[in-house]
Amino acid sequence: MNGNRQTGRLSVLAAAWVVARRDFVAILFSRTFFFFLLGPLFPVIVGVLAGSVGSRVDQTAVRPEVGVVMTGADADAVVAARDALAKRLGTGLPGFVVLKRLQAGETYDLAKALAGRQANIAAVLSGTPQAPVLTGPKGRIEGWRGAIAMVAAQASAGPLGPWPDVALKTTATSNASERTGRLRTAQSAQMLLFLLTMMLAGMVLSNLVEEKGNKIIEVLAAAIPMEAVFLGKLFAMLAVSLVGISVWGGIGTVLYVAAGSAVPHLPEPAVGWPLLIGLGVVYFSMAYLLLGSVFLSIGSMAATVREVQTISMPVTMLQLMVFFLASYAMTQPGSGIELFAVFFPFSSPFAMLARAAQDSALWPHVLAVLGQALCVLLLVRAGAGIFRKRVMQSGPARAGRKKRRGWRKRGGSRSVSESAAPNL
Repeated sequence: MNGNRQTGRLSVLAAAWVVARRDFVAILFSRTFFFFLLGPLFPVIVGVLAGSVGSRVDQTAVRPEVGVVMTGADADAVVAARDALAKRLGTGLPGFVVLKRLQAGETYDLAKALAGRQANIAAVLSGTPQAPVLTGPKGRIEGWRGAIAMVAAQASAGPLGPWPDVALKTTATSNASERTGRLRTAQSAQMLLFLLTMMLAGMVLSNLVEEKGNKIIEVLAAAIPMEAVFLGKLFAMLAVSLVGISVWGGIGTVLYVAAGSAVPHLPEPAVGWPLLIGLGVVYFSMAYLLLGSVFLSIGSMAATVREVQTISMPVTMLQLMVFFLASYAMTQPGSGIELFAVFFPFSSPFAMLARAAQDSALWPHVLAVLGQALCVLLLVRAGAGIFRKRVMQSGPARAGRKKRRGWRKRGGSRSVSESAAPNL
């Protein structure tokens, strides 16, 4: 009234905090959040059961064997040579089974031996140790060619003589083994980051579509800046996701400690485990905010769940391509493709997390996080603009405003009684 009237609207950050707190509390204390926490347990249980069944099948599977069809002396020499070599070379040699000890001038149907079901015969070795003949499927016998030649040569040479002992001198590590181990750690961290991002980022989209259908989002947009609504929802869903990851991480840590040596251990990353975990949280937040801001823009353009699924499918496929790009760039450190993956906002979190496992430098991560945060702000601003254009300036209210502006341009207005007269 006195010329210093305030609008009563909150600032963008204050309004975003209000929206984030509202959504976080509403989701965290809802009944569905408990089932949300149980969601990842079912794939883990299925994976463990499938792994145990597959391991059981591998244990009970019969190894393919080579049937030996030779004269008695040659068959004994070949089998003895194979057993002696297997003790020193390990399990790389196939098993030998004597199918038939031939007499002088006797023949044997090799096709019958391959078709028989009394043993798991994959190929038949005939002829003599000096001139062996291996009969069987092409792919199988080509893979066994070198091993059979070595066994036949040893059978021709006679009993296996003593081999010299090899002195072993161990080192803590080597450059090749260290690089291979860190690459495996980088790949595991990248895969975990991608799975968590794809599994959790969709909550932003579903929440926006639900409130858009209930007209809640329009009420919020009329009271506070649209950028604040989007920022609040993004950070609320991010906080809920971090709570879920904390619960899953705690359960996983307990299971990891309980399993002990049964779980394979990953080599230590270049920056160390504490810093890699911290960077993982930061890059998950950035990847979540980037993908969530895109999903918010999609939700502002879609009116129904079907439209959301149709529009979001290309984004999901592109996200898979981005992950493949980052995975390939991880194997090409210092190349142009790695630099592109680092600077491209959507692949940058995955590429930089993989780099943290392989390179101990920290200053590139500061620059990467700042660039990703700037991209999030730009995407949120673009999504808010799309929402204002497609939702807040459309519908019956907008049509009514257009009609009223048309009446004012014609220079006249009707009274209430005149406008109601035709309806009487």
